[in-house]
Amino acid sequence: MLNKKIKACALHAAPVYMDKAASLRKVISLISQAAAEDIELLAFPEVFVPGFPYFTNCYPPNATTVALYAAQSVEIPDDLTEVQAACATNNVVVVLGISERMRGGHTLFNSIVTIDADGTILGVHRKVQPTWAERLVWGQGSGYTLKTYEPKGAGYRIGGLACWEHTMNGARQALIDQGQHVHVGCWPALDILEGFENVASAQIEALMKTHALTAQVFVLCPSSYVDETCLQWMEKNLGPQDKVKPGGGWTAIIHPFCSFVAGPYMSDFDLLVVGEIDLSQLDLVKAYVDGAGHYKRPEVFRLDVDTTQRWKDEPDVVGPIPWKKP
Repeated sequence: MLNKKIKACALHAAPVYMDKAASLRKVISLISQAAAEDIELLAFPEVFVPGFPYFTNCYPPNATTVALYAAQSVEIPDDLTEVQAACATNNVVVVLGISERMRGGHTLFNSIVTIDADGTILGVHRKVQPTWAERLVWGQGSGYTLKTYEPKGAGYRIGGLACWEHTMNGARQALIDQGQHVHVGCWPALDILEGFENVASAQIEALMKTHALTAQVFVLCPSSYVDETCLQWMEKNLGPQDKVKPGGGWTAIIHPFCSFVAGPYMSDFDLLVVGEIDLSQLDLVKAYVDGAGHYKRPEVFRLDVDTTQRWKDEPDVVGPIPWKKP
């Protein structure tokens, strides 16, 4: 039983598209802004650095474009030392979506990095199944990175998944079985994609509320939106397109019983969507349903998660990776 309240934020913001250095500077600025508002837990959208590869939905496959994207992707921990320092300086737990480039290599992953308030990288989750055209960009993460983490002295366990990875019930249950209390569902803007204008927000809301109730967790759902840096980069480098429009995104904080703690928020400018998470409320919810306990029925259902190491560098990125103060 947890008697703890957390001031949490699901961030609705756009990166500086295809510019790793500028996007990381924005991450650090937003951490400082959050700290000024006494926010303890800050969640960023999917692949906030260097932005979602919308070009895969707009143009024919092009390896040159993927190579440009790889050059702006993040190596762990080398590219994140200043972000670690910002977490430690401001005493904020951060969950950050990145396009990760394997250290010293070329393979990319859609990754979620969890950084403690002392700057320690608690771990990295690599999306286990890139969706549709994303497979032109990212490799497949393994069950080795399906983990939850407990920030130092926080008393709660946090884990995250990216985008349509939430349709994989096994991935969600793997986090539930680890005693998850807070979930971060990282998303890009999808309602600006051709064919998804009228369905994307409803899909995201349904998936986030499903996990909130079935896992009995508080859900932070940060989302990006499409801004001019994205549209201009694609037009300048790849030519005109009409598949992606500006704006979009769906950002909220959701209670385990599916009410909104904050949001939902949809707009084309940055906003810190802030709410108080009262973990003591899980006691009542768990009395009704406990997906890791009395509602699991392990004698009827079994989940087998292969947590075997599949990529050579996984032990190096799963963490913990302490921040080395200069």
